[in-house]
Amino acid sequence: MSGPERCRLRDLGVAVGVLPSGPLNAITDVPGVRVGHCTVSWGGPELPHGSGPARTGVTAIFPHGGDVWHERVVAGAFAANGVGEVIGISAIREWGLIETPLLLTNSQSAGAVYDAAVRWMMDHDPRIGIEDAVMPVVGECDDGFLNDLRGMHVEEVHVREALDGATAGPVAEGCVGAGTGMTCYDFKAGIGTSSRVVSAHARPFTVGVLALTNFGVRHRFMVDGVPVGREIADLMPVENREGSCIVVLATDAPLSARQCERLAKRCALGLAATGSYASDGSGEIMVAFTTCHRVPRLSAEPLQLATVANEQMHGLFEAAVDATAESVVNSICAAQTTVGRDAQVAHALPLDRLAATMRKHGREARSPGGA
Repeated sequence: MSGPERCRLRDLGVAVGVLPSGPLNAITDVPGVRVGHCTVSWGGPELPHGSGPARTGVTAIFPHGGDVWHERVVAGAFAANGVGEVIGISAIREWGLIETPLLLTNSQSAGAVYDAAVRWMMDHDPRIGIEDAVMPVVGECDDGFLNDLRGMHVEEVHVREALDGATAGPVAEGCVGAGTGMTCYDFKAGIGTSSRVVSAHARPFTVGVLALTNFGVRHRFMVDGVPVGREIADLMPVENREGSCIVVLATDAPLSARQCERLAKRCALGLAATGSYASDGSGEIMVAFTTCHRVPRLSAEPLQLATVANEQMHGLFEAAVDATAESVVNSICAAQTTVGRDAQVAHALPLDRLAATMRKHGREARSPGGA
């Protein structure tokens, strides 16, 4: 990876929508949510297929800092296009619950990450595998344009590093973790995050999004309604490789599983706002959960879970759309030009030209460094 210092969209004076962000403008603005990355990047383009280079990694998202296995969270999921995979999505749809960390990686490492996550969870709870089986949630995108997929370079140690290193606070973006080898709108991309603060029932709630971005064609790339992809039409890769996008939304608003699914659907609208049309080969899958409720694994008494009224959901919907769209753009703004397999290059979005394009279309924007 190479290139000048990168930044986030808001560092250029541009924000998506009008809702305020949380203090970090990240998924970790939702109390309790933690994120960890392990970046697996080594080797040069001269290596033969199966031997490198590695341009991949693992990202882990914890819904809260407690025991997720015994204190599950309410969740929902939605697939705008299903040519991709989130292992565990059928249980989310059936139970409306998540009981493990959520992990992201490349397409051919999803099984290895699943296995490693099972071992990690068994190490942390000796009852797992005896009282019940554990089924981790693992999402994937195809990073084969830059990464040597045949080498299967993600190992158990990398999964454990992502899980053990998960923290609250600022979230690294761009060419990190699962995003190391990803591209979006024919630019280098990867991990992006954003958040919004909204009101329902006169109470403030936070919506945070983390996106693993690996989709889109250049001419459709939009930033807050500005056709950036048509203005910056050079710096193209040798091929457009249809990939996928996994979006994870967290909120502290009290929601039912059905309402979490409704929020997940709005994340798909956020992808569309940046130019996605959920193309044939792109798996665009959204998972949303609320940290408000911790659902016990076993309960002798009926559960009573308060929820936001449907007519109070409008702010949460807007937040899901805008935080998703800004997460996508942040994933691109933060990423650096990367050379990978067979000397293929994914170019970084030139941030000075992004700012100039926004100004050309009547938006306030400043170049990197404040010019």
